[in-house]
Amino acid sequence: MRVRRYGRAALLVELEGTGEVMDLYRALSAAPPEGVIDLVPAARTLLVTFEPGRACFEDLARVVKSTDPAAATETAAGLVELPVSYDGPDLDAVAELTGLSRAEVVRRHTGSDYVVAFCGFAPGFAYLAGGDPALRVPRRESPRTAVPAGAVGLAGEFTGVYPRSSPGGWQLIGHTGAPLWDVDRDPPALLVAGTRVRFVEAES
Repeated sequence: MRVRRYGRAALLVELEGTGEVMDLYRALSAAPPEGVIDLVPAARTLLVTFEPGRACFEDLARVVKSTDPAAATETAAGLVELPVSYDGPDLDAVAELTGLSRAEVVRRHTGSDYVVAFCGFAPGFAYLAGGDPALRVPRRESPRTAVPAGAVGLAGEFTGVYPRSSPGGWQLIGHTGAPLWDVDRDPPALLVAGTRVRFVEAES
């Protein structure tokens, strides 16, 4: 663990990987240190913002370093089920890359529970960790200029669902009609850090 200053009112915690970030995020969320305003997880870092006057970098750095990420326990976060039609243009490519049949790719993707590790790239885009290791595939060699909203994709250790049409290089295996981003909802994002997610095959 390495802690760096990040401006006058934040610190950036560097960790070994996504799992460690998620553990530290859960631990600090369960008992936020005095003066902390927000915790922003990413793939290998956790940004901690604080209110000057109520906390300082040195004190928060000591608290963070004394927190054992491995001691964090799973919280009773909400579960979101996303119905997916597995008709993505890269489903055959994923099957070939993994040595699995199309049906087995679907079975394994729906057979795991996921958790939102962090959000980024676009409003409402969540990076979901915890899938079957057999489905870890690289990004496409040539990204698409337009990926439709609701597309479900794989890239490395993550599954992601595109909340709106945008460029993207993930391997697309299906799509969902669930509204991932709605400005009239509180919060607007359906999937926020810590949310548990389960994919279910949509009825034809």
